[in-house]
Amino acid sequence: MIITHHGKQFFKLQTGDMVLALNPISKDSAFKTNGFGANIALVSENHEDYNGSDLVEYAGRKPFVINGPGEYEISDILFQGFGTKGYDDQVNSIYYFEFDGMKILFLGAMYLPEIPLEARQAIGDVDILFVPIGGKTVVGSEAAHKIAVSFGPKVIIPMDYGSDQEKGALADFLKECGSEKVSPVDKLTVKSKDLAGKEQDVIIIE
Repeated sequence: MIITHHGKQFFKLQTGDMVLALNPISKDSAFKTNGFGANIALVSENHEDYNGSDLVEYAGRKPFVINGPGEYEISDILFQGFGTKGYDDQVNSIYYFEFDGMKILFLGAMYLPEIPLEARQAIGDVDILFVPIGGKTVVGSEAAHKIAVSFGPKVIIPMDYGSDQEKGALADFLKECGSEKVSPVDKLTVKSKDLAGKEQDVIIIE
């Protein structure tokens, strides 16, 4: 699997011809980025920073859009979505799924550090965790670290710590994790076997 970051919480996950888009940025957002073609788009919150499924259309092909709590099975991938509290009374969905043999938890635009009991009971092992850390419209660094640790992931990917969030959010999160010396990478290429022995390793994808 290859993971690339396209701003805010917008990530591309690809293995072979299968492409997932996580929280694509809308064309109406103040943040501008380049899109790509995706088979499936996960939208955690109905906000222009996260709901740009139109940006991942390609050659007239629209992705299958998952945009709320529930259970979905597309292309032999089972997605489980659970509602949480988003900013300004929005509903945010967290998504748990397995892709390319790795179990992934995407927390989206979570605002309050509260995981529903239903989600806690359904979520098993986590190989890769995407966690927001910005502190204004999403949880802050300290709460984000506590949430991350509670799931015991092998890899933690922080997100949503840009100019619209608290100043120094990324540095604060890395300090909480004891990972101040972590250097950013432009993409993450990972196989399930690569995760053996890893324990809450922080990876910054720019």
